[in-house]
Amino acid sequence: MASGRSDTVEDGSSTVALKILVAGGFGAGKTTLVGSVSEIRPLRTEERLTEAGRPVDDLTGVERKSTTTVAMDFGRITIRNGLAVYLFGTPGQDRFWFVWDELAVGALGAVVLADTRRLQSCFPAVDYFERRGIPFMVAVNCFEGAERYEPADVREALDLDERTPVLLCDARQRGSSKEVLITLVEHAMEVLAQAHAQSGSPHAEPAPA
Repeated sequence: MASGRSDTVEDGSSTVALKILVAGGFGAGKTTLVGSVSEIRPLRTEERLTEAGRPVDDLTGVERKSTTTVAMDFGRITIRNGLAVYLFGTPGQDRFWFVWDELAVGALGAVVLADTRRLQSCFPAVDYFERRGIPFMVAVNCFEGAERYEPADVREALDLDERTPVLLCDARQRGSSKEVLITLVEHAMEVLAQAHAQSGSPHAEPAPA
């Protein structure tokens, strides 16, 4: 289900590399989160929105958005010594969903970014990870001017399992985004440990990416 691999760095030490997806609806802040937390210059595949795309892309609530991700965003962050996370931001529109299946291969888990102004836009991402058994959490991106809701209210609105973490965040802030990633890694590892215990192999290692 999940993946992890060991990379050897220049000083000869070993670093465990994990793959995490950053998903969610159109304009939820996926590119912003990857960019705010990445310790390398993030790779972005953004294109400008055009008038031709307006009938396809719903801009309600994000009228000022001028670009969109058409393939993926990519970044990297070291959570702690010996643990690195590779971030893959997914495109938000339905017409790019064929990319999701490729990006999901070997992922430890996923962050689903939610925008309370357009909460319904993150339902497809929640459904995607639930159906594939990929551990995920919901991070509510607190946009300026948007009404604030408690995590419990968001959990109820999205009909989430009580074990699925829900966290308020500001995708623009590195510290906030890092807290989201740490929460996901801890949740995903807990889910993995439970799955291994139930399968009778609690000491099994994640499969290589």
